[in-house]
Amino acid sequence: MTPIRNITILGGGTSGWMTAAVLSRAFTPDACTIRLIESEEIGIVGVGEATLPQVRDFNTWLGLDEAEFMRATNATFKLGIEFRGWGTSGSYHHPFGVHGQSAGGIPFHQLWLKARTFMDPGSIEDYAFPIRLARENRFDFPVEDPKSIRSAYAYAYHFDAVLYARYLRQWCEARGVQRIEGQVTGVDQNAETGFVERLTLASGESVGGELFIDCSGFRAVIAGQALNLGWEDWTPWLPCDRALAVPCERTDDLTPYTRATAREAGWTWRIPLQHRTGNGYVFSSRFTTEDRAREVLLGALDAPAQAEPRLLRFQAGRRTASWHKNVIALGLASGFLEPLESTSIYLSQIALTFLMRLMPDTRFDPALAREFNRLIDIEYERVRDFLILHYHANSASQGPLWDYVRSMPVPDSLKEKMALFRHRGHVQQYKDGLFSPASWIAVFMGQDVMPQAYDRQADGLSEEALTGYLKDLKRKIDSNLAVLPSHAEFVAAHCYNPNSGISHD
Repeated sequence: MTPIRNITILGGGTSGWMTAAVLSRAFTPDACTIRLIESEEIGIVGVGEATLPQVRDFNTWLGLDEAEFMRATNATFKLGIEFRGWGTSGSYHHPFGVHGQSAGGIPFHQLWLKARTFMDPGSIEDYAFPIRLARENRFDFPVEDPKSIRSAYAYAYHFDAVLYARYLRQWCEARGVQRIEGQVTGVDQNAETGFVERLTLASGESVGGELFIDCSGFRAVIAGQALNLGWEDWTPWLPCDRALAVPCERTDDLTPYTRATAREAGWTWRIPLQHRTGNGYVFSSRFTTEDRAREVLLGALDAPAQAEPRLLRFQAGRRTASWHKNVIALGLASGFLEPLESTSIYLSQIALTFLMRLMPDTRFDPALAREFNRLIDIEYERVRDFLILHYHANSASQGPLWDYVRSMPVPDSLKEKMALFRHRGHVQQYKDGLFSPASWIAVFMGQDVMPQAYDRQADGLSEEALTGYLKDLKRKIDSNLAVLPSHAEFVAAHCYNPNSGISHD
């Protein structure tokens, strides 16, 4: 067995530099040469300004200092996503945490469902500490005591993805990663094996390698253009194929959550950073024009725009194989799912986790590639179903797009999940793949997919005991919230970037 000693990464956006960071953390320069090719003439998409809590595991594994990283990327904290206009309630939150606290092993949402049969318990969100925290624009780190209501959540970040890539680049270069400036004009394969042997740059320089990782974004220079690896189109389920992105000035409302608002032909995002607010409109070109989308986006801003909206074109789907011979496609070169649930960076991160677990030697055992592709397929399909649920179960928005998604056939895997939940509020649990039952419950209930009955295990609590339990839980949440700082105060004390141009005085 001969270990790989020469790895070449193509593309220097978020996924490219995350890949370089993981590899340079795992291998010393003596053990393996890591090169990254990127061109300053090619802009990066810079997706992923909103993240999931898993990104903290990534940064922690690298050993990054949280406050330093947040200052460098103008980051703020994120407790979840607020969805506006997706359900009849007008607004609901998908929190990074759970609703309430279970009692005697009985899931809280089952207790709440039972309470509705004999009283008005209010919204289930009234019992979710991370949602109450978000709605009041407060923040603090979760505590470790599992008995405390303040342990019932996690957090992620909003950050400038371009600055994050730059921050990782500095980190990587200090650990021996070699950056090569240039554009690839040729991909040379072995005539017999089909393995990629070298990349040719516009300058004439040739860059070899034993393992090539394609992080070239939508262009997919190696996986798509050179190897012509197949693409599975998911547009029939996820018809949005355009996005307009524009930053605007920051307002005083430093919310600790992303906002996703349903619009006539898609949805807009709002992501508050320290120095600006990121905005965008994901829409379907089948149901609106780019001019109308631009009008909707600019009309939705809560402060003056700082630039002209930038258009991105995409197609929802994935590569039929992300690992082929000695090439691995990662990030947008591997697949694309719209950022409705902030999954872009996570999908790169989990692919890197699988790569490190299955790192090949120079024999490139095909069994490793098959297992990698199987795991990636599961991840993409789990996220796909969750995104489709948002569209298909939208009970509030009007217009041709929404008529289409509400009536379209959905994957059997999603159909089964919805049927199971409607029966008695049960959620499929799985070992692999993103999104826990708490996430599914938040979206189901937020978008009016309600169970017909509660699970009888909730009868373990009498009506009188349940009434008291709910009352005590609300009181506990209220008393804990009252002593916590605002999100803006917490950012100012923990990770304020004095160069952000924003004063917290």
